[in-house]
Amino acid sequence: MHFNSARTGVRLVGPRPTWARRDGGEAGLHPSNIHDTAYSVGALDFTGDTPILLGPDGPSLGGFVCPVTVVSADRWKLGQLRPGDTVAFVPVRGEAAASPRLLDLPAYFPGGDGDDGVLRRLDGDPAVTYRRQGDDAVLVEYGDIVLDLALRARVHALHTALAGRGLPGVLDLTPGIRSLQVHVDPDVLPLPALLDLLVEAEGCLPATTDLVVPSRQVRLPLSWDDPATREAIARYMAGVRDDAPWCPWNIEFIRRINGLASVDDVYRTVYDAEYLVLGLGDVYLGAPVATPLDPRHRLVTTKYNPVRTWTAENSVGIGGAYLCIYGMEGPGGYQFVGRTTQVWRTHPAPGEDPWLLRFFDRISWYPVEPQELLDLRADLAAGRTGLDVTEGTFSLAEHERFLRDNAEPIAAFRATQASAFDAERRAWEEAGEFDWAEAAAAVEVASAADVVVPEGGARVDAPFVANVWKVEVAVGDVVEEGQTLVALEAMKMETYVAAPSAGVVTAVPASPGAQVAPGDALVVLGRAS
Repeated sequence: MHFNSARTGVRLVGPRPTWARRDGGEAGLHPSNIHDTAYSVGALDFTGDTPILLGPDGPSLGGFVCPVTVVSADRWKLGQLRPGDTVAFVPVRGEAAASPRLLDLPAYFPGGDGDDGVLRRLDGDPAVTYRRQGDDAVLVEYGDIVLDLALRARVHALHTALAGRGLPGVLDLTPGIRSLQVHVDPDVLPLPALLDLLVEAEGCLPATTDLVVPSRQVRLPLSWDDPATREAIARYMAGVRDDAPWCPWNIEFIRRINGLASVDDVYRTVYDAEYLVLGLGDVYLGAPVATPLDPRHRLVTTKYNPVRTWTAENSVGIGGAYLCIYGMEGPGGYQFVGRTTQVWRTHPAPGEDPWLLRFFDRISWYPVEPQELLDLRADLAAGRTGLDVTEGTFSLAEHERFLRDNAEPIAAFRATQASAFDAERRAWEEAGEFDWAEAAAAVEVASAADVVVPEGGARVDAPFVANVWKVEVAVGDVVEEGQTLVALEAMKMETYVAAPSAGVVTAVPASPGAQVAPGDALVVLGRAS
């Protein structure tokens, strides 16, 4: 278990997985990247090559593959893990999963279901795949692994049908790009019974070609390349890795991987686009996952590997072909373009949803300066302003007609984009980027240096396993009691280590980016003169 773990997720360090494909296509350059789908609590989420066990405060939606899920009766164990603990996964049969309501510790006999996690498949247009997600959820997937708004329309039809039936035992319905997660209480609605209900419902769904849904036009401010996103990149380079292809500037990486001539082209593309909201809860707190309606505006990137441990609230990023607004401060993996206003009401009025955006909203951006954005954020938080909204509708038939009418220039844009994508992948292969996780795991942490404490001085040690984020003092500095000496990052939070007394700095064993263990010396103070 890695020290950068919390209730959002337990980060693990272990062997690099062997991937069955070269990349994620439109979802991203790394093979772990997928079209955004619902997550389960207890899922093992491969963010690049880094596995993370998703906790109860983790994201409800995301764009990384989750091959296994801890059964619900054993998820309490996630909260008992400590940095340095080892974790092993044992396959068990779904029917043998114990109820979390049982007070006795369950006993499992090793041996899985002997399948690939697929419960059933239906042929058709589109084809349907029913996947197991632990012992308390089924993921319904439609069609091929592509970004196709017709598949999202099919998801909407199933979501609407199930929500209207009010089935006992159904806890949540979470739509993704081409999938719907049905989360149940298995003591009330066992998965075999749920599967039969889903197959029955599929046969009753209406055609989606004539889909017309409410679709608001929502104009949002965007502070381009905002200082908060620059800070997040700097923290990533200091505490996670400084050699990533997307560092030190995500926007330049977006330009390169899409074959654009300049970063000004990235700017124009983002501000010219109209983004259709396909999912909510991508990362946290009603955060939208959206894609441009015009494929010529779909900038395709890959996601961080490994992900950031810190992202400023309401940062805006692109991962795969999707844009996300981060609903809260926390980890993340999308490539930054800027920052916007809040997408979550902390104190909604009676009858209001806390999330500000809705499925099928169309987002467009207008530019603001960083300080102007801070003023707008303060006004929105205080209730002095609201969203700039125009009511409207989205027609799938009209959209598909637009695609047919513009097929030639769309194909030309995609060809240029695909060429740049392939060139970036070749560069990664030559540089060993796909082997980065394995190489990083082989690096040994340096032993703590011996230090000499002057008579009457003090040694300031690390209180727990952490990365050194910042060192605020240098040898010879005079410090006061309570003054910050070092900033540490662990458990996805910063901790500031202060001077226990006034003194003069005589040694600084800590260095930015270094990993420290409990008891390692950070700073040595001599007696104040």
